[in-house]
Amino acid sequence: MTASLRVGYEKQLMLFSGRANPGLALDIAAQLGVELGSVTLKTFSNDEVYCRFDESIRGADVFLVQPMCGNPQAGINANDALLELLVMIDAAVGASAHRVVAVTPWYGYSRQDKKSAPREPISARMVARTLEAVGADRVLAMDLHAGQLQGFFGIPVDHMTALMMLADHFIGLDDDLVVVAPDAGRVKLNKQFATRVGADLAILDKERPRQQVAEIVHVIGDVRDKTAIIVDDIVDTAGTLRAAGEAVQKAGARKVFAAVTHPVLSGRAYETLAGSPFERIVVTDSIPLRGGAPATIEVVSCAPLLADSIRRIFTDRSVSEVFGGNNHLF
Repeated sequence: MTASLRVGYEKQLMLFSGRANPGLALDIAAQLGVELGSVTLKTFSNDEVYCRFDESIRGADVFLVQPMCGNPQAGINANDALLELLVMIDAAVGASAHRVVAVTPWYGYSRQDKKSAPREPISARMVARTLEAVGADRVLAMDLHAGQLQGFFGIPVDHMTALMMLADHFIGLDDDLVVVAPDAGRVKLNKQFATRVGADLAILDKERPRQQVAEIVHVIGDVRDKTAIIVDDIVDTAGTLRAAGEAVQKAGARKVFAAVTHPVLSGRAYETLAGSPFERIVVTDSIPLRGGAPATIEVVSCAPLLADSIRRIFTDRSVSEVFGGNNHLF
């Protein structure tokens, strides 16, 4: 008799996609050299979400690609995407997956991370608790609105950033670059970006009189006769980004660009950007663009970055090595 039972065991990685961003999931699968697993997802006539994995996932490390965003082409909104991710996690846990990893590059409700007024919820914390409650073993996110969101979780959170990838997109653009932080809270991130592209740094003095409304008071730093790049993590209604671009242009910038990770682009964002001074707005595919996007928007895929991170999580290697340990920019 022995004190333990030794059996042969081969780890298995399985990748599945929700309906929020199947294009990104396909690109990640191609980078990993695997096929997307088959899963049935649908919405009943009473608006309830249904999920069933069409193949055995017992003992596998299951990675679920589902940013918490809407996808008009699939007929789902951001709340549908969140609930769909939850039922996928629950189904995977119930099907005896070894580990369940939520790959959600766009973490919904991330801007509701504190109380800005009495009797408000901290919705970002609620989402974190819900993901844990249904059985997620870890979360892979990208460019969280605030790095402190990781503190809402009791499970591991791998926090990726696409900003260095976006910075590489601008290297060699101009000999006289200036990177512009949209507010004081983004200075650390923008400083890293500026160092990467070899640029100076400026800061916008911004006030927010009410939700989803921002006013640029003035520009701190020299942007005159320079090519400016405004760097941020989110563009939603695009009012803030347009105001920032106009303020920088008014301060004398020769050209104005923008680099933003998450293109939420809700409401009349397309119309707002169409009349903005930006020559180019570079975003990632963390959120799929709906039809009719302005020609100034250029999409850079974050699939290679996410695939590398998934591979490292699966093989129990360091994820921070992807960035040389410099992925904590927020």
